[in-house]
Amino acid sequence: MDVYTLGEAFGVVTSGRIRHEHEARLDVTGAELAVAVGLARLGHTVSWLGKVGGDELGVRILSALRGEGVDISDARVAEGVPTGMILKESRTGQEARLTYYPTAVRLAQGNVPVDRITQARLLHVSGATAALNARDALNAAVRAARTAGVTISVAIDYDERLWPDLREAEEILGALARAADVLFVRQCELDLVKPALNGDREVVVNRGTRGASARVNGVRHDAPGLTAPVVDPTGSRPAFVAGYLSALLESLHPADRLRRGGLLAAFAASGPSDWQSLPTRDELPLLETDG
Repeated sequence: MDVYTLGEAFGVVTSGRIRHEHEARLDVTGAELAVAVGLARLGHTVSWLGKVGGDELGVRILSALRGEGVDISDARVAEGVPTGMILKESRTGQEARLTYYPTAVRLAQGNVPVDRITQARLLHVSGATAALNARDALNAAVRAARTAGVTISVAIDYDERLWPDLREAEEILGALARAADVLFVRQCELDLVKPALNGDREVVVNRGTRGASARVNGVRHDAPGLTAPVVDPTGSRPAFVAGYLSALLESLHPADRLRRGGLLAAFAASGPSDWQSLPTRDELPLLETDG
């Protein structure tokens, strides 16, 4: 397979101001889920490992991934335990306010199929998974990939709501960043993982509407941000990762990797879902040409 990824997935209920609204939208989300869908839509083979509750939300998450062509053969279902939820208060053009309703469903180290990870070209993980107490599983996957020489991609995805202790976040996310061959970090996260910014790893800095940069083999490449209508920017970060990794898997120039990442981020931000508005492989050549 091209990419193996693992992480938490949630049901997400989106509305405006919760105290006033009478309507809401139900969807599914997850940092790695959105990356997996973005890559699968572009024709890459992707496997997702996660654990959901044995409820209707869990069924919906797995059905959405399966319907997008993502391999979920390693996914686990915990009967009798509810799937986690996120309440999203969305205001057009602004960062959504998220309230997490966590679940007892957690990936464990024993859930990680080492042999499957070693067959992938690339392993992608995120700091969101580390924050949500699936660290043993994440670390087992990273160790397996490192031993087998599989490229390791890490998105820091720091969310202060999930890290009450900043020092703990610096320690855990810093170690995860140092394990990366390809490191995705936002401008606001640079100080958090500063020791990992040196060395030979590929460092990709996402500055949102101000563009992005990548340091590859010691050379910095820059790309401007794309102007597009913004409905909800929440999904733009995992979409950027999916676009960049897609171009990396195709051995495109770093400037083209940044461009594809920015393109997918713009598409994600133009809709209310983190992943439903992402482009397909058939649409991609026209979009990249029109720019």
